[in-house]
Amino acid sequence: MATAKAKTPKTPKSKVATAPAAPSSIQLRPLGDRVVLRPRPGEEMTKSGIVIPDTVKEKPQEGEVISVGPGRTLDDGTREKPCVKAGERVLYAKYAGTEFKLEGEDLLIVNGKDILAVLEPRP
Repeated sequence: MATAKAKTPKTPKSKVATAPAAPSSIQLRPLGDRVVLRPRPGEEMTKSGIVIPDTVKEKPQEGEVISVGPGRTLDDGTREKPCVKAGERVLYAKYAGTEFKLEGEDLLIVNGKDILAVLEPRP
């Protein structure tokens, strides 16, 4: 015995421009000398036009600082000031940190000692 499927009318997809992603509703405050980074995506294609598959892509080592902890506590009880601030582009150690997702965005938490350099634009 065959059952008839009821057809549902298709609704046309509207071509409404979507707004940029809203800022996160969660404030992320790292502890100690930890830094939250947004890794820069790796290269998709070489300069000569060869597409790089996901299986051989290198881990990114460059990212943007999202949030910085208050700094490391020294033996005498004082805090060492962090050497980076939010908004800076940095290079970090290849396999450093802990990757996680927050509201659909890939982020990385690294120790301050794993940040190797700050990238500054040339004047």
